[in-house]
Amino acid sequence: MRIAREAQGRAVATPAVARAPKRRRIVADDSELARRIGARLRRYRLAAGLTQQQLAEGRYTKAYISALETGHAKPSMAALNFISGRLGIVASRLLEEEPAALGRLEVDLDLAAGRWQKAADGYRALLDQAPSRESRAELLRGLSEAAAGLDHGAEAAAAGAEAAQIFTSLGRTGDAALARYWLAAGEYAQGNTVEAEAIFREILAAVRGGLRVEPDFELRLIMALSSTASRDGRHEVALAYLEEVRGLAESLDAHRRATFLHDLSYSYRETGDFEAAIRAGVASLTLFRATAFELGSASLENDLALSYLALGNLARAEELASQAEGHFEKLADRRWLAHVLDTRAQIALAAGDPGRSRDLATRSLELAESSNNEKATVSALLALARAHRALGEPAVAAPAYERAVALARESSKPGLIRDALGELADVLTEAGRHAEAATLLREALRAV
Repeated sequence: MRIAREAQGRAVATPAVARAPKRRRIVADDSELARRIGARLRRYRLAAGLTQQQLAEGRYTKAYISALETGHAKPSMAALNFISGRLGIVASRLLEEEPAALGRLEVDLDLAAGRWQKAADGYRALLDQAPSRESRAELLRGLSEAAAGLDHGAEAAAAGAEAAQIFTSLGRTGDAALARYWLAAGEYAQGNTVEAEAIFREILAAVRGGLRVEPDFELRLIMALSSTASRDGRHEVALAYLEEVRGLAESLDAHRRATFLHDLSYSYRETGDFEAAIRAGVASLTLFRATAFELGSASLENDLALSYLALGNLARAEELASQAEGHFEKLADRRWLAHVLDTRAQIALAAGDPGRSRDLATRSLELAESSNNEKATVSALLALARAHRALGEPAVAAPAYERAVALARESSKPGLIRDALGELADVLTEAGRHAEAATLLREALRAV
């Protein structure tokens, strides 16, 4: 202030440069860039299977990661380096404009490899980017298939229905048929077998009328119809479908034939023909191993183990289940690990070792719950309850049965409901609670 007054008192002219107008500061609006970076960050985080809290842990907060993903905050280079390191990618992947087709390809590959959860997360992330109407239909169809793989029937049906509607309006009838296939799979997963069968039949009629979809689509439809018939107890109809498929399967390549034989083995097991299930399963296993399809090979080993268990060959059943467990551990597939541990729990119980069965069922339950595997959770609870009954602990078994029944009812899956209600009714009968047991058995008979 003193210097300013002195200059004013001497009436010294202020240099022109001092009177020049202040340069206007140009502020670039880079909010769109922030949103694009945030969208990529979210996609990579979901692909890595991390929550926002897990990604932030050690340096940042969950709220900061959330702000980055929504584009409300821009990351510093230090933040980009930290986050990319946690995600296992280079920082430039978050900054560079990635072709939309590349992101879609990565998700489609996850779907093809059977990584259902990763694929579902990827499709949801791509849908959040407001794609074109045509792209939306394609993404919804992928989401429907992934949701069906996860046994999330309601989501599979909803996504498949919307995709089919869009494809139909665009005149893409083949794509609409495939979307409706996954819509039907969603209905099947919810226990709506009548609705599912009607859709499968409608699509099959169109395919036989000349509609071109995929090379083995007719086979898949017949297998789906076999499954619905089997679930409804119409075993002769189911086997008739299987015999029809057998004549069509010779034209498939090794991988598709392996998939068909896998499905055939499962369907034979469901209808009680365990010898046929083993024959088809062994043939499928040989093909899967030849094509190095480890996930399919491991899941088939588990199915074969169940067939050998039903035939009383416990040694072979345990051998196959143990092999399957090793494969799934290598693949870090918690969903399938839950199923194969449940299989091993059943084998241990049949071998007269309820203590081991209880331990395996407990591990299966933990994996099923951590991977949100509804079907495996109910199955593990039933296995755990059976083990406690065999150990002479009906009071401990009852809560497990009751929880299994509650979850089965929520799932709307008739098979799970019947199994859970029937076994709980046995426990109540043994405890002298005959009226309650009779009520449960009536409900089990209505579960169709």
